[in-house]
Amino acid sequence: QVQLVESGGGLVQPGGSLRLSCAASGIIFSSYYMAWYRQAPGKQRELVAVISSGGSTNYADSVKGRFTISRDNGKKMVYLQMNSLKPEDTAVYYCNALNTFAPATMKASPFDSWGQGTQVTVSS
Repeated sequence: QVQLVESGGGLVQPGGSLRLSCAASGIIFSSYYMAWYRQAPGKQRELVAVISSGGSTNYADSVKGRFTISRDNGKKMVYLQMNSLKPEDTAVYYCNALNTFAPATMKASPFDSWGQGTQVTVSS
């Protein structure tokens, strides 16, 4: 069973930047797609960014050009660099490993267990 610990969230002004980190354990990390999701109050959790074991990336349209996902297989870490943040980026951010992922449709099947997430608030 995967264990996930997210960190790096906080309060930032519009236009600012944050870098989120996620430590994963309990899986053969290098074998899996890794992803960042977010959930805003009153909304469903949505897929934000995905990275393959080899480093190929996919992004939701809402964050393309602003967010960058990366990974370090040796450290079992995945990161999300978020630039040009907007108030609508406010959410709890979660990482997870994916059982399956279809790049053409951005359809993903995450593991059942989730970490505690990290809160990102974009406000002036």
